Amino acid sequence: MSMKPELMKRMVKGPDGVEFEVEPLRDYYCEAPPTVMPAAYSKIVEDLFNWARSESIWILGFGTGCGAIEMRPLMTPRFDAYRYGIQWRPTPRQANLFVISGYLSTKTLKRAIRSYEQMQNPKYVIGLGSCTINGGMYWDSYNTIKRLDDYLPVDLYITGCMPRPEALLAGFQDMKKLIRAGKGEGANQYAENFAWYKANQKRVIHDWDMPDYNW
Repeated sequence: MSMKPELMKRMVKGPDGVEFEVEPLRDYYCEAPPTVMPAAYSKIVEDLFNWARSESIWILGFGTGCGAIEMRPLMTPRFDAYRYGIQWRPTPRQANLFVISGYLSTKTLKRAIRSYEQMQNPKYVIGLGSCTINGGMYWDSYNTIKRLDDYLPVDLYITGCMPRPEALLAGFQDMKKLIRAGKGEGANQYAENFAWYKANQKRVIHDWDMPDYNW
């Protein structure tokens, strides 16, 4: 595998003129794998946390396919997702829900993994449309991910090609129910089966030039 020049070990000169060696993949990232996030010390407290999480859904604004078009109407007065505590955020650090909106190519999967791993726990994934389940109309393409849950932990699928905004709102309500019930455990599932997910990811991403965990 060829490594990008900026990721290779090299000597750099600091502002004071002193040269030192840097290895970006080791020096700029933490090598610690993800860990399971335990529940609160009391069920009552955990239930309160889950209620608060379910009423504060912040979606990472990352459109992977044609399904991203269906999310735009949800911001308008006609559907008004904001009344349900749902809004879109520009960075992974500010978001707790990743919506894979339609088809996902192997090239885009690499960026999706990196974005997902930079999100803070607890975090959730929704697969939007038929493409995330079986490849949809691109099922026989060499470059399309067929089953999203082989690479990222999917908490909920919203079927269709493409689902209308009303279907998205219904899916978000179902996602809220899962979170309130304490069943939105995708992030912990990812941590528990990290080696399995990473092996699947590397099987299709041949130019793996990033740390195994990108948090």
